[in-house]
Amino acid sequence: MGGWYLALDLGNGGPKVAVVDEDDTLLAVAFRPVSVHVGADGAATQDAVEWWDQVLDAAREVVAESGVRGSDLRGVGITGQWGSTVPVDAAGVPVGDVLLWADTRAGRYVRDVVGGPLSVQGFAPHKVLPFVRRTGGAPTPSGADPTGHSLLLQRELADVYARARYLLEPVDYLGMRMTGRAAGTPASMTLSWLTDNRPGRPLRYDPDLVRRARRDPGRLPPLIPTGSVLGPLLPEVAEQIGVAAGAPVVAGIQDLHAAVIGSGAVAPYDTHLAISTTAWFSTRVPFKRTDVSHSIASIPGLDPTCGVVADNQETGGAALRWVKEQVLPELSYDELTSMAATAPAGCEGVLFTPWLAGERSPVEDRQIRASFVNVTLRTDRATMIRAVMEGVAFNSRWLFDAYQKFLRRPVPRVRMIGGGAQSDLWCQLHAYTLGVPVERPADPRDAQLKGAALWARVCLGDMTLDQAGARAVVTDTFLPDGTDRAVYVEQYEQYRRLYPALKKAHRRLNPR
Repeated sequence: MGGWYLALDLGNGGPKVAVVDEDDTLLAVAFRPVSVHVGADGAATQDAVEWWDQVLDAAREVVAESGVRGSDLRGVGITGQWGSTVPVDAAGVPVGDVLLWADTRAGRYVRDVVGGPLSVQGFAPHKVLPFVRRTGGAPTPSGADPTGHSLLLQRELADVYARARYLLEPVDYLGMRMTGRAAGTPASMTLSWLTDNRPGRPLRYDPDLVRRARRDPGRLPPLIPTGSVLGPLLPEVAEQIGVAAGAPVVAGIQDLHAAVIGSGAVAPYDTHLAISTTAWFSTRVPFKRTDVSHSIASIPGLDPTCGVVADNQETGGAALRWVKEQVLPELSYDELTSMAATAPAGCEGVLFTPWLAGERSPVEDRQIRASFVNVTLRTDRATMIRAVMEGVAFNSRWLFDAYQKFLRRPVPRVRMIGGGAQSDLWCQLHAYTLGVPVERPADPRDAQLKGAALWARVCLGDMTLDQAGARAVVTDTFLPDGTDRAVYVEQYEQYRRLYPALKKAHRRLNPR
């Protein structure tokens, strides 16, 4: 057996770890769920110690199950969630809870950073323009990003803040635990909005933006270029997972970047859609641009030639997970989607808005919530499950329209990945709703794992980015033409009327 790569994907539900061989075959994959605390006060936290313990446990499992030789490990690739904050000490050990990308407790503090008497969607132009011009974005008024997290730590969790040597992104935390080195990259630190991302600018935190964000520069990890080798795998970590020490660990990238590679849509403007816990459209683009009103921006990419489009819908596959866990726990995902397939297209007019965690793109609204609309006595379980799946597709279309305007060109096809892409029905619903062919690569659920392994190979000089993208093989294509297409055109028009109709009520029901 030849060389192999260890790939880590720290998702919102927990880490996935895989052994990937040189033919991009997933020899073994293990997932470990982790607990999450969601509080009525806007708290959303996890335990980074639990993350690390589960990563080690999953890594031990896949190494043993795959039968690979530990001495043949060629490298480690890391991807995962971003916009969350892990406070750690000088050794990389957590000193407090992870503040997740959904934690909004700091909203009242961030308003002083980006808001003012004359604001649009919470942004005061004179305060956000310095961020947008240099970085491509700005701290969110909701407080659900590293700027908000830092302010929350300073104002309400001062004991944790005092013990913290660094405030790290999740992928950088895993990298530090594996190598002992604290470091961030322009890609991993994107949602801190502290690096000048204009072409030709030096690799550093912008001191003016650090001051405006009220961040302590001493708690920011040192910056290294995206694609750097972080260091060798520590002996004590290697021993715990059953491999030889010293394999190179590549600096982590967000799931957004790993999805570009794993989907195979690496050429500029080639688009992928991820239906994971959240949902997004993205592509590599040869420009720096920001659409503040729709929360879309091009951010630091995988190389200096192209940025990557960033946007995010807060609830994608999590909508179906909510149905399974909270409403129909006795059914498997296959049973849920099979039942949904028996309901009529368009669900006899029943609509579902998947705003279970508010929304970020194409509108920034933390007070909006999910709803079933037009439910009757005829509405059964199959109809409601299908309405949830259709609602996610309609929400994708809402973002897709803004995304195409951001690109200033139409998108002829979309490559769909993530757990949601395992469902033929969901892929077909997206084809009908988006109005373009939807392509599905092999192993869509694990596209980011493959992307992390391929990225490690790119960084170690084994292949180019284009060669890595070419490894993805399309196995299925779902076309937008069909007898149900007209149903979804009409249903989407009704769906688009729901946000303006509901937002005032939700502001009254969910005061900040």
